[in-house]
Parts: sequence; structure tokens; C-alpha cells
Amino acid sequence: MPSTRNTTHHIRTIMKRELSGYFGSPVAYVFIVIFLLLNGFFTFYISNFFEAGQADLKGFFQWHPWLFMFLVPAVAMRLWAEERRLGTIELLLTLPVTVTEVILGKFFAAWCFIGIALALTFPMVLTVMYLGNPDLGVVFCGYVGSLLMAGTFLSIGSMTSALTRSQVVSFILAVVACLFLILAGFAPVTAALSGWAPVAG
Repeated sequence: MPSTRNTTHHIRTIMKRELSGYFGSPVAYVFIVIFLLLNGFFTFYISNFFEAGQADLKGFFQWHPWLFMFLVPAVAMRLWAEERRLGTIELLLTLPVTVTEVILGKFFAAWCFIGIALALTFPMVLTVMYLGNPDLGVVFCGYVGSLLMAGTFLSIGSMTSALTRSQVVSFILAVVACLFLILAGFAPVTAALSGWAPVAG
């Protein structure tokens, strides 16, 4: 069995390969700019951040599920579909690494990329700190929750990317699955599910 040290080294090597692939093309920068612009638009114009009169980031975090529903599958759709389309997946899997190491390396690279985009929203925190005295513990937990949610959506996108050669099909399947998870938390959906599968008394 491979040692833990070798496994960690292989995962880090694959992460570096994937991250260099992201930032080696304009796609990464376009994604980050779109993510930041949409965050600002929904926070300041849709949620009326300044009119609310509260120094918190509730209007910022409440839109993350809907933004991630489209943007995270856009990141994940190339993870495996691109490898299969270019025919490089055979070469990748013949390297002295395990399938688990490849999966984790690709996943952590994409998750790290999304985390970088999320970290670049730090001016929002500086804004609320300038305007008032926010609870930074709540803000920190909001960021952690957003990052974990992005990881969940990313795992779905990774799965759909592995199921098809087409990035478009992978994107659509991931968006539909993520939408289902978002809607599962709404009262009408939970009420319908409770009626369909009532809890035994």
C-alpha cells in the first residue's frame, strides 16, 4: 500500500496541475470577475444593503446558493469531461497514482479555486466593519458554510462530469441536482414531502 506521505505528495501534485490549468487560461479570471460582480449586484441592489440599516452580511450570504448553483457546475464540468474529450484520461490513470488520489487532487484543486474566489469578497466584510460593529463570528461561520456548500455542489458537478463526455450535459445535470437540493429546504417542498412520506407516530 502507498504510504501516507506519497499519497499526500501525489494529491498535491495533481492539485498544482489542475490549478495551473485554471489560471493558465482566461476562464479562471472571467469566472472570478463574474462571481464578484454578481455578488455585489445581488447584495447592494437586490437585497438593498444600505437601505436595510443593519451592519451584517445576511443579504450577501442568502444569494450564495443560487450563485453557486450555476457557477460551481461551470467549474466542475471540465474536471473529467475535458479529460475524456481530449483523451488524456487514459494517460492520467496510467501514471503511478491511484484513482482516489486523482479524484481528491482534482476535487481539492477546484474547491481551492472556488475558495479563492470566495476569499476575494473580503471587501464586503470591511464594508460592514466600517458601517457598524458586526458579529465577526457569524460572518466567519457564514463563509465556512458557503465554502462547505460549494464543496457539496462541486462533488455533484464532479460526478456529472465523470458520467459524460459533454461539458454542457454535465453542467445541466449538475444545475438540476443542485436546484433540487436548494428547493428541498423550502417550506412548500418540505410540506409536500411530509405529506408523501409522513412520519410514523
